[in-house]
Amino acid sequence: MMIARVRCADAYEAQKLAGLVFVRDSGETNITSVLNVIESEMVVSLRDKSAHSIMLYDAHNVEAFADFCQSIFDGEHVLKSTKVLEDVVEMTKA
Repeated sequence: MMIARVRCADAYEAQKLAGLVFVRDSGETNITSVLNVIESEMVVSLRDKSAHSIMLYDAHNVEAFADFCQSIFDGEHVLKSTKVLEDVVEMTKA
């Protein structure tokens, strides 16, 4: 199991990220890729082909999220859980 904690700009953005990451029964996330990064803003693509912007705390947190999720996007790992702790989203993958 690997755990990542990503700090968002505020509690609202953390709730939004956790909702977008949402683990389905199959172990797939709703997010399929990172489309663009502009400083601390990340634009992600979802399975329904929509795009959404998420404001993270800083560029370091954007990089940490992208690195953590890449193996999930590639099918090498499965996201097991997400938990929101104020402005932080804790994600676990296996």
